[in-house]
Amino acid sequence: MFPRTSIKVIAAGLLTAGLTACQESPEPPPAPTAPPPVDAADLVLTNGKIYTVNPEQPWAQAVAISDGTYKYIGDTSGLDDLIGDTTRVIDLDGKMAMPGINDGHSHPMQGAMKDLFECNFPFTATPEDIASAISTCVEQQPDDTWIRGGQWGSDFFIDNDIPNPKEWLDAVSGDKAVYLADDALHNGWFNSKALEILGVTADTPNPPGVEILHDQNGEPTGVVLEVFGWLRSSLEDWSRADYLQGAEHVVSVVNGFGITGMKGASASSSQITGFIDLDKKGGMTVHYAGSLETPYGHREEALDIAELEARRNQLISTNVDTRFVKLFMDGVPTASRTAAMLAPYTAAEPGAELTDGALHISETVLTQDMIALDKAGFTVKIHTAGDRSVRVALNAIEAARNANGNSELRHELAHAGYISNEDLPRFAELNAVADLSPYIWNPSPIIQSVISAVGSPRGEQYWPVRSLIESGAPLLAGSDWPAAAANMSPWASMEALVTRSDPIGDYPGLLWTEEAISLEQAVDIFTRQGARALRLGDQTGSVEIGKLADLIVLNQNLFEVPVQAVSETQVERVIFKGEVVLGD
Repeated sequence: MFPRTSIKVIAAGLLTAGLTACQESPEPPPAPTAPPPVDAADLVLTNGKIYTVNPEQPWAQAVAISDGTYKYIGDTSGLDDLIGDTTRVIDLDGKMAMPGINDGHSHPMQGAMKDLFECNFPFTATPEDIASAISTCVEQQPDDTWIRGGQWGSDFFIDNDIPNPKEWLDAVSGDKAVYLADDALHNGWFNSKALEILGVTADTPNPPGVEILHDQNGEPTGVVLEVFGWLRSSLEDWSRADYLQGAEHVVSVVNGFGITGMKGASASSSQITGFIDLDKKGGMTVHYAGSLETPYGHREEALDIAELEARRNQLISTNVDTRFVKLFMDGVPTASRTAAMLAPYTAAEPGAELTDGALHISETVLTQDMIALDKAGFTVKIHTAGDRSVRVALNAIEAARNANGNSELRHELAHAGYISNEDLPRFAELNAVADLSPYIWNPSPIIQSVISAVGSPRGEQYWPVRSLIESGAPLLAGSDWPAAAANMSPWASMEALVTRSDPIGDYPGLLWTEEAISLEQAVDIFTRQGARALRLGDQTGSVEIGKLADLIVLNQNLFEVPVQAVSETQVERVIFKGEVVLGD
């Protein structure tokens, strides 16, 4: 046994050791750590009514933008941690903002050249108006050989007694060669000197797909139908510097309308180069998709796909994309009666032979082209203004789907205003896009020309937009400017989609009101659906986290004003890829 005193000492030692162990072995609990710092946004917009076009979150008060994309979308109260010393804050003061507009079909460089360098007059111009415009341009362009411009209305020569259009122009054109395009840009009017330079005489055969009109003596009248492609190489002589100037001009114009994305239909390499040159200078404040041009008019040979691929690979820059091709299947269903229809037009004059228009490309060749283009990764836009050309184009797309499988490329049928009941559901089945022409679904002079040529009541059954939406068809909208449209403004077009009336109020009446759609549907077509047409649907077109901040601020809330006031909308600020490019 241990002595009693030893036990006490041992016990005390053990107790001391135990207390020391208890005090030293547990680690102190870690101090609370602050949450990682949140990077301040580059740009914040607060106190607004932001229509996102995102069904999961239709409206927001505020957004925060960093590195060109949305990082926050929600209430203004959620912005506190996103605003730093370098953050720019814009108070929207209750104004409406929404995604930038995407115009899926226009000819922007052609419109720019027209604005900058051509002799212009409105579609409604009288003979006196045109004579005055030509005389002024002749005086102002003393060193130019050509006077180019337009655009005369489709029914101009029906409404005005001009027995010899060529000689009429001769009287006001001096020693200049004159070429004037019609409202559709498909038909041309020439004076004698222009025909002489082009080598057109009474014995000149019609170029493929083109019709040179003659008088009773067999002489050319000066009017040529489906002239667009035939003249392209003869008249497109702008310099590279001119095209750069054109790009600068049109980008400024479209931003002013709230457009942050546009697709140029049938764009030449020179036109696209103008946009690329501007992009390299840092001036492209719009997404541009260029549909590579192909031969216009009657064609019996399949396309050279390798040549198109070479152009696609060469013509590209940060904001310029050329994975698109344009084909022309027919003309227009106006007084010229050149769109390919399933049933004949009305007679052009008493006793005249009836026509149903003509296809520029046979179904066999079109099918070859579509299969090859789809396989090569091109999105194809096909001009199909008549219901027969719509059917043939859908057949070709179906053949491409069968041959290549589902490429998921959304091929487009442009100006598909006349669609048979049998063919309408095929758009959804084939994922083929109905390419709508916004300025051509309400009463106007060109619509009157179309209805007179197609005949009533068939002629009025134009642009079945609601039926297409209900069928599940994908859609896009484009101004087609400068053809048939005074400008690229989308706001009048949105209104007309809802009212089916003339948004400017110049022409009375309604056009097939059963096909009217809601304003929400119209906005969706011009934003999300347009972005998909540019192959940017996952990057822009709606206000969503991670998408590019392409945003516009309006002077009025589209959903709080009468629909008849939508056409009066003004754009106060444009943000492109997170940068304010218009407005304070």
